[in-house]
Amino acid sequence: MFEINELLKATKGRLISGKKNTSVKGISIDSRTILPGYAFMAIKGNNFDGHDFIEEAIRKGASCIIKESQAKRRNLQRATLIEVKDTIKALGDIARFQREKFVLPVIAITGSNGKTTAKDMTAWVLSREFKVLKNAGTKNNQIGLPQTLVELDRSYDFVVLEIGTNHFGEVSYLSRICQPNIAVITNIGPSHLEYFHNLKGIFREKYSLIEHLKIPCIAILNSDDSLLKRELLKRGRRPVIFGFGIKNRSDFLATGIKPFNDRIEFLVNQKYRFTLKTLGYYNIYNALVAVAVARIFGMEYKDIARQLANFDFPQSRLNFIVFNNIKFIDDTYNSNPLSLRQALEALNNFRTKGKKIFVMGDMLELGKSSGLFHRQAGRKVSQVCDVFITVGRLSGLAAEAAKFCGFDTKNIFTCESTQEARYILFNKISPGPDDIVLVKGSRAMKMEEVFKEK
Repeated sequence: MFEINELLKATKGRLISGKKNTSVKGISIDSRTILPGYAFMAIKGNNFDGHDFIEEAIRKGASCIIKESQAKRRNLQRATLIEVKDTIKALGDIARFQREKFVLPVIAITGSNGKTTAKDMTAWVLSREFKVLKNAGTKNNQIGLPQTLVELDRSYDFVVLEIGTNHFGEVSYLSRICQPNIAVITNIGPSHLEYFHNLKGIFREKYSLIEHLKIPCIAILNSDDSLLKRELLKRGRRPVIFGFGIKNRSDFLATGIKPFNDRIEFLVNQKYRFTLKTLGYYNIYNALVAVAVARIFGMEYKDIARQLANFDFPQSRLNFIVFNNIKFIDDTYNSNPLSLRQALEALNNFRTKGKKIFVMGDMLELGKSSGLFHRQAGRKVSQVCDVFITVGRLSGLAAEAAKFCGFDTKNIFTCESTQEARYILFNKISPGPDDIVLVKGSRAMKMEEVFKEK
């Protein structure tokens, strides 16, 4: 619930029609799903302009329209009209205004890999005892994160947010909106190098989350990440740390790791046993984030372990599936050098009598380092896989590197499309019941088409 007066104060907008002392039930940017009594925020995106759907929103019961001042003014009949300079910024301003209404812990999570899973795990563990607001899916940008915060009300005990970025300044902007009390950085890896240029650039962007912390200003960081560890020592900051290395004296330490085909078992602080329904050992890092946050707020280890044992991992993130009687590891959500290496390690650990097959799509947005990272991937593939299928020009470089390392050329197939890769997989290779197929690539490559029904 928002008073029109509050929306004007938050956005510094101008009231064109309607009364200040009225209210709306909420904020929506989607005219298709807007509910009666809501305000419709006309967002201008890359593929659409919300201003074109103002009339539709009003027909569905929108009682207030928030539009950009330069957009054409329409006859809105009975709806309240507020004009702002930039509706995306206005959405962020309203989200910040809403966050400042409530005194409750806000946990913000960023990193090159694992932030969505760490966010979902943390929210899931806390939900055992508390009501938690979190971003749905990967709504972690300048539109998705504010959309989450405008839903905040007195019924919630915690907010757990994932913060994404692919350009400098985005983490800082979103941090100012959500004002976190606890900040988590899962790792620093080579992603979006087209914009960040190098790992130090990525670190600088991610670290800005910590620079915007509010009291009690708790930072939770991965002590096994070499860049995080080195830079933190320079800054003289002592965060809460998690990791695998005993020498790092982690506050939350994972040891005794036992990977199985359907789960991973491990100990936390050499005493408390945990089980995760995952193929990827790196998900232990995400679990340690959840453990750290839950322990800060007084949850018992046994309760945390029970909750994590029942956690279902997000779709297309190293999920084990069966399609056409063939076993797949679906890691098609996205790809970068770090997550690719982790997926190949999961494949390497998978116990099977049959072949290990990898269908690889291009890793995108790596800038000038694209060729280097794909060739490195090809060398790693040559150590793990029996059959290698590539999709895209860049993944073709990985195929060349694998050949150079002695990979049998009869078992390497380079394709231009997922459809071609699918045909080769099902008609030339024809995996058997003992084989396992890993499929991975950047989101734009749509690698899930390899194992989806036509």
